[in-house]
Amino acid sequence: MTAGLLNLQLKETRQTLLFDADDTLWENNIYFDRAIAGFIDLLAHPTWSAEEVRSAFNQLEHERVAVHGYGAISFRSSMLAAIEQFHCRACTSAEVSRIHELTASILEARIELLPGVAETLTDLATRHTLVLMTKGAAEEQTEKLRRSGLAPLFAHVEVVREKHREAYLDLRSRHRHDAATTWMVGNSPRSDINPALAAGLHAVFLPHPNTWVLEHESVAPAPPGQHLLELNSIRELLQIF
Repeated sequence: MTAGLLNLQLKETRQTLLFDADDTLWENNIYFDRAIAGFIDLLAHPTWSAEEVRSAFNQLEHERVAVHGYGAISFRSSMLAAIEQFHCRACTSAEVSRIHELTASILEARIELLPGVAETLTDLATRHTLVLMTKGAAEEQTEKLRRSGLAPLFAHVEVVREKHREAYLDLRSRHRHDAATTWMVGNSPRSDINPALAAGLHAVFLPHPNTWVLEHESVAPAPPGQHLLELNSIRELLQIF
């Protein structure tokens, strides 16, 4: 199918567009990166470089998210655990206080929509069904959506613990989304693109320069009969849908 014919069909047929939230619609990981920089200064490890601390912290987070989930509160728990593990002692009251400050800096950060998001979603919502499909702590994600001003544009909102193939299949089943007209739009190969393709959906990859390292993964090719698009800007969606 040529790109031109595909575009014509997508504009003429109502599609279901599933949007990731963090680092697809608004900035997110930059606030965690700033907090990690503060954590590294606080840790002041006597022998490890900043890069070594960051690598060890990434590994600790990778091990913990399966149990503790995602979001700022889970991140705070990981920072506290890291100090105890890396220094082989309990956290001091000063360290606990500073880590709470770093967590607050994430929770209180203003919602900074990525360029073109508001106008693009507003336009798309006039002819397609928009769904927010994000993972993390439900309360945190719901509050960010409220503060973003985008909530009225979505037909429904899904906040899941993990975005794997089964999560997409469950969403399809509960809301009766037709895989042939359903697309996942996001910046994470691990959580947005590859599992959506594995669940039989189409996907639009919107790379972000600050995508969390634990979301990095090679982008899988689209299976026969499915489509995978890679765009440089969310505004480009208006040329397709």
